[in-house]
Amino acid sequence: MQPAYYENLEEIQNKYWSMLDDAVTNRGSSFRIPVFICAHQDEVDGRIVVLRKSDRANNILQFHTDLRSPKVDILKKNKNASLVFYDKEEKIQLRVKVECEVNNKNSTTKESWKKTQHISRRCYLTDSPPGTISGNPTSGMISKLEDFDYTMKQSEDGYKNFTVIKCKIKSIEWLYLAAKGHRRAKFDLVNKKESWLVP
Repeated sequence: MQPAYYENLEEIQNKYWSMLDDAVTNRGSSFRIPVFICAHQDEVDGRIVVLRKSDRANNILQFHTDLRSPKVDILKKNKNASLVFYDKEEKIQLRVKVECEVNNKNSTTKESWKKTQHISRRCYLTDSPPGTISGNPTSGMISKLEDFDYTMKQSEDGYKNFTVIKCKIKSIEWLYLAAKGHRRAKFDLVNKKESWLVP
């Protein structure tokens, strides 16, 4: 028996939003760690990010990064990017085209920083920017930070580097792999169009 979303565009949207919403809090969700791809001229870069917010009402997805990260410089030159999600068990892939907004030291980052746990804040406390060349293997942190020997108050020093990338969704391509026959659809959120595609 095929699922409700096999040949129903509305059910497809309900399905992928439920998966995105779940991924924000469910550490076991495959959708929690999408591939984020950004580019400027010949500089094309991709990496895994952690989905931190899913907002269907406003068509927004968010993740966190360090202001000093190379991807921030790329996004300042070209705000267009892509997120790719894949769930092996569900056999569902999402290719999401987005327009990115870099948020640092504003109301968006304040709200997210409050929810960022003590253990996670240390990522923003490194002396050198992410990607800096090092003469030896390193986390970039002094041993005190590696041992979590710092207070919540001391962790506030990382706020200056804490950055929220807000991704406004432009379009979503859905692919469902099924033995009976794959199904593929596109949702153009800018022009409010939906269409089936050949898988």
